[in-house]
Amino acid sequence: MNHYLVLTVISDDRPGVVQKLAKTISDHGGNWLESRMAHLAGKFAGILQVAVAEEHRPALQQALKALSGDGLQVVVEAADAGASDAQQALSFSVVGPDRTGIVYEIAQAFAERGINVDELETDTSSMPWSGEPMFEATGIIHIPAEVNMDDLYDQLDAIADELAIDVRLESVSEDS
Repeated sequence: MNHYLVLTVISDDRPGVVQKLAKTISDHGGNWLESRMAHLAGKFAGILQVAVAEEHRPALQQALKALSGDGLQVVVEAADAGASDAQQALSFSVVGPDRTGIVYEIAQAFAERGINVDELETDTSSMPWSGEPMFEATGIIHIPAEVNMDDLYDQLDAIADELAIDVRLESVSEDS
């Protein structure tokens, strides 16, 4: 029976980091499933899910821990397969002038209602013509059935007005 591990990885960004991680996982009977990885401020950062048979799990965990000698910090957490539930999935996007507190305000509106943020990707760039900093966020949320969607939309509209940003929610297609 497979067990699931979620790994967080950080190291100085350099060629071969993913290869070293993938080799360690493969050499110890692990199967690389989902991952998100990025170069941020000179660092390589990633999170990934690995499936591994019970008999290989201790050796894999030890080998991952040993990667610290090569400059990779790996945190390993046991996880379940991620059973799906009946919650409504929506994608969201946020765009506007960059300023402190945007992620906090949106995340607070979600957390107050028990809404789970499944994915979040943020970026900053320059606005066309003016060159002013622009903030962008996209993600996927799961909304419990008991959430009053009108109240959520009202709060997101108030946040958008206060911070001069655009916030959108859209249904996630079954194929996504």
